[in-house]
Amino acid sequence: MKLMMATVGLATLALASPVWAQGGGAAQSGTNDPIVQMRMEVDAANKAYNKKVNAAKKVYDHKKAEAAKERDAAIAAAHHGASSQ
Repeated sequence: MKLMMATVGLATLALASPVWAQGGGAAQSGTNDPIVQMRMEVDAANKAYNKKVNAAKKVYDHKKAEAAKERDAAIAAAHHGASSQ
């Protein structure tokens, strides 16, 4: 009985959810609504910005790793020189 009530409750929630009524993004691409068009342009600008930021982060991470290797090598050389004296 509890299983049946739980199943009915979940089915009710699933059917009452407004998510099923939302259309896909492809359906809105040909809209004439200026607000929707503006939001699509803002989304496109944000995607382009995020792509450039991610590319810059990759370059930064690579340069940082190179600098860390150089620093580690210099520290190792200093430690080696100090231990042999």
